[in-house]
Amino acid sequence: MLHLGLGSFHRAHQAAYLQALIDAGDTRWSVVGTNIRPEMAEVLAALQGQGGAYTLETVSPAGEYRYQRIEAIRRVLPFDATLAPAIEVAAQASTRIISFTVTEAGYYLDPAGGLDTRAPDVLADVQKLRRGEAGATIFGAIAAMLRARMMAGAGPVTLLNCDNLRHNGERFRVMLRAFLELVADAPLLAWTQAHTRCPNAMVDRITPRPPPELRDRVRQATGWDDAAPVGGESFIQWVIEDDFANGRPAWERVGVQMVDSVAPYEEAKIRILNGSHSCIAWAGTLAGMQFIHEGARAPAIRQLAFDYITDDVIPCLDRPGAPSPVDLPNYRDVVLERFGNEAVRDTNQRVAMDGFSKIPGFIAPTVRERLAAGQPIDAVAVLPALFLAFLQRWHRGQLAYDYQDQAMDLSVAHAICEAGDPVEALCANAGLWGDLAGNARLVAAVRAASARVARIKAGP
Repeated sequence: MLHLGLGSFHRAHQAAYLQALIDAGDTRWSVVGTNIRPEMAEVLAALQGQGGAYTLETVSPAGEYRYQRIEAIRRVLPFDATLAPAIEVAAQASTRIISFTVTEAGYYLDPAGGLDTRAPDVLADVQKLRRGEAGATIFGAIAAMLRARMMAGAGPVTLLNCDNLRHNGERFRVMLRAFLELVADAPLLAWTQAHTRCPNAMVDRITPRPPPELRDRVRQATGWDDAAPVGGESFIQWVIEDDFANGRPAWERVGVQMVDSVAPYEEAKIRILNGSHSCIAWAGTLAGMQFIHEGARAPAIRQLAFDYITDDVIPCLDRPGAPSPVDLPNYRDVVLERFGNEAVRDTNQRVAMDGFSKIPGFIAPTVRERLAAGQPIDAVAVLPALFLAFLQRWHRGQLAYDYQDQAMDLSVAHAICEAGDPVEALCANAGLWGDLAGNARLVAAVRAASARVARIKAGP
């Protein structure tokens, strides 16, 4: 497997599953990992120095710690803007899966949920591919790898998303096709359509950025001075549609759910976990808190998340005649318990990021379905109201941390906050709401929710 994106999540999730399979005696698969962006150079260097090995610390809601040596990543490739080392690995017949972890903003989605073919980064990559170079986006990188694989006659390959994009495999396939059509490489497009598979997948494990003290804890617990440890909660889940082009690890042996359709699991995770995670991060920030567990344990903030899930999300996902295979009330309770895990020490800063991608991805679908059914949206409207209050705090320069949002247009965000009616301006943004932009019921609900949000605000 070639994995693109050696961040904390991959090392705490997919690599951990493969390590479990190796520990069970199946040593046929391993990971070669790298990044397609220049960030994390220190982490890559540390992993290289350790031969790809590192320590995974997990902690349960009861505060039970466990330490595991992960050696599933056998090679770490340093970042190279040409991507030549990664392309070489991708073109080898022994590489059967190319997997990747991409943030929502890294997909360059347009308001309709397809590839934004006018995005400058996408257009720049189109020109690079036409010149025979590799691109810097996930599309430009994968296209260059597939071109090399096609030319080498290396055989079929599976492209496996490991991220939170809804219907990630099928949507990536559609967007990759759109990108290749822009490149106008007909042979590569035909080869890609015939020789790749893109299964949908759902991933779950809360994985905060490693804090400075993690290295000391690992040293004290294991005796190993690990320069690249990673930590996460004890809970882990991976659901994958069993549609692979050229073999796969026997992941079902180590708890991965191989299914015909990932959709109901995906919807439950994205709307319940990801949506309420953002809710708690934005609310906790407004209340002057630093960590997710603080907000999850604050009765008023926990109630916002509970009501959002119970009143608006569960009725969308578990309907008469279309029951969910997931026990949604139990899943809600498990998720909120996980968020309250003090030992994870996940920060509001990490979870609050990329709101301009999370509103359309995690929250707007529930609003759309509730409105279409003629049902109230009082509970879900609290989330955009929270984000607006959060954005206004950012606009005034009064956040306690730097806010990162790859999909945010700074001028648009400031204009929303400076508008005579910020609620109306937020609700009119087509990038956030698509066909719901300007909906009168949405505006009214977010306006009413803003009054509820005002009661939990603290600080400047």
